[in-house]
Amino acid sequence: MKILIIEDESGIVNFLRQGLQEEGYDVIAAEDGKEGFAMAEKYRPDIILLDWMLPESNGLEVCKLLRKKKIDTPVIFLTAKDTVQETIEGLRAGANDYIKKPFSFDELLERIKVQLRATHQPEELAIGPVVIFPLAHKVTRDGAEVNLTHREFELLLYLVKNRGSVCSRKDIIGDVWDIHFEYDTGVIDVFINAIRKKLNLIKEEDFIKTIRGVGYIIES
Repeated sequence: MKILIIEDESGIVNFLRQGLQEEGYDVIAAEDGKEGFAMAEKYRPDIILLDWMLPESNGLEVCKLLRKKKIDTPVIFLTAKDTVQETIEGLRAGANDYIKKPFSFDELLERIKVQLRATHQPEELAIGPVVIFPLAHKVTRDGAEVNLTHREFELLLYLVKNRGSVCSRKDIIGDVWDIHFEYDTGVIDVFINAIRKKLNLIKEEDFIKTIRGVGYIIES
C-alpha cells in the first residue's frame, strides 16, 4: 500500500514516514500543493494525507483538483483548522476524513485502515491456484498460506493488478521500490525467483512470464 504525504513541515513528514514504514506502508512525500498533486496524479497512491496550509496550492485547492480530475484516492486532512465550518468546507472539497493537529499516530493509523477498507480494493484476487488478499496482506496457493516478505507481496500484487500488461523492470523499481534514479534492476529478478519458489511455480509460463530484456507479465 502506498501513502502520499503532502505536508510542508519536515518534522511531521519524518515522524509519519517512520511510523508508516514500520507498519509496512510505502511512503512518498511532497512539500507543497503543486508537487503533491503531481505525485498523486503520477503514482495514484492508496491514501493521501493532506495538510491544509501549504505553499503553492493549499490543501483545499489540491483536494478539489483531485476530485475534478476524477482521482478518487481517499484523502485525510491533517490540519490545525478545527471549526465546524472549516470541517464542512474540507469535506465538501472531497476529503474523506479530517484529523486535527496534534494527533495520535495510533488514531491516524486506524483512520487510514478504515479508509482502505471502504475503498473498492478487492477482498481477493485469484490467478489459478493462487489467491491474494490485499487487505489481509496474505497469499494462498491451493488454500494453503504462502509466507511472502512484504516486498515479495507488494511485487506480486503489483504484477497481478497489472495482469495482461508487461511490467518493465524500470516501472517495477519505481512503483514498487519507489526508487527513481539509476539502480540495478537485477534485484527484481531475485525477488521474482523467490516468489516462484515459494508459490511452487514449476513452469514460469504457467504464471509469471519473463519478457526477456523488458520485464514480466502475468497474463489474463
